[in-house]
Amino acid sequence: MNAGAPELPLAHLVEQVKAARAAGTKLCIRGGDTKRWYGGEPVGEPLDTTGLTGISSYEPTELVVTARAGTRLAELEAALAETGQCLAFEPPRFGGGGTVGGMVAAGLAGPSRATAGGVRDHVLGLTMLNGKAEVLSFGGQVMKNVAGYDVSRLMVGSLGVLGVICEVSLKVLPKPPATATLRFEVDQAQALALLNDWGGHPLPLSASAWWSGMLVLRLAGASAAVASAVQQLGGEAIEPALATTFWDGLRDQSDEFFAGAAKAVDAGATLWRLSVPQTAPVLKLSGEQLVEWGGAQRWLCTTAPASLIRDAASAAGGHATMFRSRDKKAGVFAPLSPPLLAIHRNLKAAFDPDGLFNPGRLVPAL
Repeated sequence: MNAGAPELPLAHLVEQVKAARAAGTKLCIRGGDTKRWYGGEPVGEPLDTTGLTGISSYEPTELVVTARAGTRLAELEAALAETGQCLAFEPPRFGGGGTVGGMVAAGLAGPSRATAGGVRDHVLGLTMLNGKAEVLSFGGQVMKNVAGYDVSRLMVGSLGVLGVICEVSLKVLPKPPATATLRFEVDQAQALALLNDWGGHPLPLSASAWWSGMLVLRLAGASAAVASAVQQLGGEAIEPALATTFWDGLRDQSDEFFAGAAKAVDAGATLWRLSVPQTAPVLKLSGEQLVEWGGAQRWLCTTAPASLIRDAASAAGGHATMFRSRDKKAGVFAPLSPPLLAIHRNLKAAFDPDGLFNPGRLVPAL
């Protein structure tokens, strides 16, 4: 589909980068602008990528789609749905304004992350505009591509500090033929024990979420496998339409937990995203918790000090990200060790030597 798509309309972006470099102006890369709250505070003159729209190519039989950075996720997913395919990692859409470029730059994935992989696992290739106003392409349209450095995946989660994402090639997958959602009334410790036990069995697990005494489990795959798992696991079956609403709300961070967290953040609390091993025990921290990804992602809304949260995550073998907060003085992301900070600085110098793009969004020193 869309073979022979026109070349990327990058002339105005190239000129803006050249002008900013000559004037020493900082640039704030902006697409749908749905995640300006994520990372450090945006700084600089807007560099708008919303003109880079459209699906450049789509080969359903090859399970590959190439889309421009300003393309809305809703548009991309609608095209995939027509052939029974999807973005298996379920990126948050944030009210429908999310774009392909923002999806890659933020690197956020939804409920199926633990089983389907993250954004990085599905990026095959990428075209970017660096701080020297050069248009560079990396990777390709196949998984087995070992030519040169894997810069396309390096851009995932970089929050635009290395350059402007212009176009991305992604691996897509068929939608599962059958799904089912089960609910279990258990406390968090019981939920973690069940998830760890189920993870050791050949079950078609797709997603899980625990909150406020309720564990919700999604199964997806072949009809026979899903039916067998439902019979084996028990629990209370959730009606499909209600289940879809629940998982979409969790994916887009618009469900009851996140709505409550947004109000709490406005009142001075912080929403933390803790990444820990799936086998980590219950984290004894004050505040409201939601557990995803088989126990590997713990959301925490609390007024507790940042040092306490980060120490607890570190003790559990993970790290904590200040996901939403009105006060980011403690730093959004876990502090980098000197060797890692040196690597970040070297990469920044290679791709954006004048420090034009998104200063401070990822690391205060960049």
